[in-house]
Amino acid sequence: MATTTISAFSEGIQYFGELLPGFETYGKEAAIAPGQKAVSNPQDTAAAFQTLLGADALRYLTLQITGSKASGHPGGFASIAEAIAALVMLGHKNILTEVGHHAPGFYSNVFLDRSLEDMGISTVQEMRDRYREMHGLLGHLSGYIPGLLGPAGPLGQGQHFAMTGALLHPGILFPVTIGDGGLGEPYIMSSIAHFHTAYPKATNFLPILVWNGYSQEHHSMVSTKTNSEMINYWRGNGFAEVILIDAKDFDDQNQPGEYIDSTAFSFQQRLKFTQAVLEATDKAAKAALGGKLTVLIVKQLKGAGVHKRGAKSHNLYPGDTLDQPHIANALKERALHPDAWQLVRTNWERAGGGPASKTVVTEFQLPLPKLGDLPLEEYPVGGEPKVSTTAMGRIVGHVGQKDHKFLVTNADGNEASGIANINQALKIIHPTDDPLYNQTPNGQVYEPLSEDACAGLAAGLALFGARSLWCSYESFAINGLPIWQTVTQAMAELRRPTPSTVTLYTAGALEQGRNGWTHQRPEIENYFASMMRNGNVFPLFPPDANSIQVCYEWALSSKNKGIVITASKSPLPIRTTFEQTRQALQDGAILLQEVPGDKMVTFAVVGDMTLIPVFEAAAYLETEGIGVRIVSVVSPRRLYRPSDVAWDTCSEPDGSFLDDAGFEKLFGGDALIGVTGGTSGMLEPVMLRSNAKRDVFAWKRGETTASAGQLMAFNGLTADALTKRAIELIH
Repeated sequence: MATTTISAFSEGIQYFGELLPGFETYGKEAAIAPGQKAVSNPQDTAAAFQTLLGADALRYLTLQITGSKASGHPGGFASIAEAIAALVMLGHKNILTEVGHHAPGFYSNVFLDRSLEDMGISTVQEMRDRYREMHGLLGHLSGYIPGLLGPAGPLGQGQHFAMTGALLHPGILFPVTIGDGGLGEPYIMSSIAHFHTAYPKATNFLPILVWNGYSQEHHSMVSTKTNSEMINYWRGNGFAEVILIDAKDFDDQNQPGEYIDSTAFSFQQRLKFTQAVLEATDKAAKAALGGKLTVLIVKQLKGAGVHKRGAKSHNLYPGDTLDQPHIANALKERALHPDAWQLVRTNWERAGGGPASKTVVTEFQLPLPKLGDLPLEEYPVGGEPKVSTTAMGRIVGHVGQKDHKFLVTNADGNEASGIANINQALKIIHPTDDPLYNQTPNGQVYEPLSEDACAGLAAGLALFGARSLWCSYESFAINGLPIWQTVTQAMAELRRPTPSTVTLYTAGALEQGRNGWTHQRPEIENYFASMMRNGNVFPLFPPDANSIQVCYEWALSSKNKGIVITASKSPLPIRTTFEQTRQALQDGAILLQEVPGDKMVTFAVVGDMTLIPVFEAAAYLETEGIGVRIVSVVSPRRLYRPSDVAWDTCSEPDGSFLDDAGFEKLFGGDALIGVTGGTSGMLEPVMLRSNAKRDVFAWKRGETTASAGQLMAFNGLTADALTKRAIELIH
């Protein structure tokens, strides 16, 4: 019999409803039995009945919390509520999404299983109060929320995290919801296709297409496809198992159109639809875990069961408050009886073995093998020129041989970047075994022709606790940066330490003369320059083959950072010792040369090739009796003032900055000239703090040239120009 006791967690629920028909039969005890992690039989009517209750609870909470702030996005999640409820009832809680707008639904899900209690949210009222507030439940998913595996904001990213989980955790299912609006992003299918070719056995991720007919403000671009066309689309992209559940097949209300709202059905048809979703989800999960590339497609009208339907349900506007009739009526329609709420809470608590915040894989640090002594090789200063990237590649090979989960990703080919030794040591993952090309099915070098796929898997691995390295040409890396930025931002607020996400960018603009401007895009450095202020992003510019080894050594030991190593693939002079770079990683820069004189000109140099004209200019200035100091800027983030950077807001804070005395010792003088082969943004920390007369020589634009020197000249980066400006500044 119903007890009508209102549970404490229900405080803040505005409306309660009547018991649904059949509650006394199908709701007398939780379908997930004590000590169990899932329903015992997905075909059991009680399991379907309680899944339906769970779906309505998710819809209610989603609308309740968004309505409390008249802000947020309830419509998209509402159309997939049955499938999310089914996953939970089947014990699967490692759930991801590529749809940031589903955030309030995901918060509702982890509230029901008590995960949010880890951040002090125990009641619906507390969830309402902290939704879309600082240190609360932000508008899109992040690494801050207990029980949620990955961030979600820009479309086309979630599948990377699901594939990462599948790779690191065989035997665990990683469902990922994909919106039919987001399906238009080019990355989703291509990244899955390459991953499946490289890892045909890692099928334990499950894309779930939220096919509701609408995107954010209009019909989705795939809304005109027929069911058979959609099935063929996925099959044509390599999916062995395509399971589609269409709400229209269960409609008994003669709803118009191809996209139907199941919450408008008679109760018996609602139960049949939910039963079908539960069984389809179980079938899809078993297929994915059983070695088949599988997709589950749920076709149901956007906004099903909330305040509006179609694209109009996507988000709430300032006028959509809880006292508005269309919001209040929608809540009343979905309202559950107190006993139903308690039943849902019991199932959600038991599912998967407990709250997601205590069970999902990202709530634990991934055990990593020790790397032992790295094979560093210190070359003599002034000795034979060496290729920096090759020196780092030798260490990368060692890391992969010690850590078999370690992965290197590259879209444009390691050999073209002077790191063929990585391929030789770790092998390219390819179904065709061919020693001539260093490729084998069991390699550790992942080479899709997509920077998004490269960045996505590498950054995802770091977020999930594994070591990785994303290698790219500086010119093309911009295509992978959105996902890398998402991960570094998530790492800044993550509640656990994880290996930093490390990148190596080679073939800078100055090396790409004959390729012309299509390969000369150092503007990417402004992207990182702005991200330095986040607090956990560290662009590194080693000046030689000794320095790059120490930079990578430091990167491997760091946590929760985004580390960008930029270096040339050309043989360049050895100018530093290991110890100098270790000091530079602490101070931000290295003094390479100091010549006294009546006046002192300091050159602050970012990069390696750019040192060549600077040393030429210094030699001439010395003959004129002018003092010169050449400083290599290795870690510009260290050169900011602490107040410039949000370092103290990061979960793994790094508050080391060069103090004023140290800055003056390195960069003081009568004149300061910043020099970079990239964009001037990297020199901002130096220019902000200097009180000397100063100027900047930086990249302007690309051109086809026969040599790096000619390209530097085109951009005004010559010894003559530097000398002339230095003399002007000191007179």
